[in-house]
Amino acid sequence: MPNPGALSGIRILDMSRVLAGPSCTQLLGDLGADVIKVERPGVGDETRTWGPPYVKDAAGNETTEAGYYLSANRNKRSVTIDVAKPEGGRLIKRLLAECDVMIENFKVGGLAKYGLGYADLKDEFPGLVYCSITGFGQTGPYANRPGYDMMAQGMGGLISMTGEPDRAPVKVPIAINDVMTGMYASVGILAALRHRDATGQGQYIDLGLLDVQVGWLYNQGLNYLTGGTVPGRLGTAHPNSVPYQAFETADGFIILAANNDAQFERFCELAGREDLLADPRFKTNPDRVRNREACAEAVGAVIEQQSSRYWIEELEKVSVSCCPVYDMADVFADPGVRARDMQITMPYAPAGSGTVDLIASPLKMSATPPDYHRPPPTLGQHTDEVLEEILGLDPAEREKLRADGLI
Repeated sequence: MPNPGALSGIRILDMSRVLAGPSCTQLLGDLGADVIKVERPGVGDETRTWGPPYVKDAAGNETTEAGYYLSANRNKRSVTIDVAKPEGGRLIKRLLAECDVMIENFKVGGLAKYGLGYADLKDEFPGLVYCSITGFGQTGPYANRPGYDMMAQGMGGLISMTGEPDRAPVKVPIAINDVMTGMYASVGILAALRHRDATGQGQYIDLGLLDVQVGWLYNQGLNYLTGGTVPGRLGTAHPNSVPYQAFETADGFIILAANNDAQFERFCELAGREDLLADPRFKTNPDRVRNREACAEAVGAVIEQQSSRYWIEELEKVSVSCCPVYDMADVFADPGVRARDMQITMPYAPAGSGTVDLIASPLKMSATPPDYHRPPPTLGQHTDEVLEEILGLDPAEREKLRADGLI
């Protein structure tokens, strides 16, 4: 029997697509919520086709289900409903009567056209938690602009700090603002449910990707607000601790984190470079930050003389943090990652009798751990099941909806 989960009994109508909303609802689904993913008939979430790579069937042929889609859509039931038609909107409302949460990422006012905006629903469903995700939020001068992850990275300052100092700025290769927005949405939804349980009142959650990016600038944002200096690109280096970055070894790269004075001293002693400790430029961490280039050059000249394995093993003996720089194959082969069960395998219909590998939730909970009971659904896979189970529609009624192009 699957673990019922901490959110057992919570039902979510997920009208989002791509990554920010789906990553939120996957997390909530892992924790036991019943997530109903509403998709456009015949089209569905566009990430289903964002490949290659695509899932292969039992014969080794590519299907139309992309790895991108698989990353954020397990533990959901897919229902196809055309919300652009009045009858489709009414069907959504009937489902909302049985739901606790609705999450969507239409453009500002997009669902209001169909009578499905928060203002349209709040009186009829006073306990509903309604979460909207857009690029720039529901208010402000950019509200009506379309917004995407990389735009938030650019306008939120992240790209200006990412990359090597002598090269063009680069984006984070994962859609990090989508993922972080999904995380903030999860926290907001859980807080709103707590409030709903205490008062009976739902509420509206307005999330913008740009707001989220600014919200997690943290130390770099405060470095600017406190000191007035605009952060630049440092590659892998840390803005407030030196040496804390990637260095080239004799056969690869490692990350060295000698990021306090005691660790730096132990590194220098291991390396036989006590002379660095006597250099006034490197005496304390503030000194090393002010003389970052000279310190990194001196440390790099030492590290390149030995192999990555040497440094990893020897630095561990003296309690100085050091690790390899992995590629993706290394990550999933690492014994530490494997011991923490961060890769899971689930049966998957498009693969025939085969399976798909997915990334597990990092949450480890003693009483209500994440549970993986539904693989990512195929388009409309659960339409009949949900409409019969929740709304009580019989086969004839469902067939009429299908003939009318509503599902």
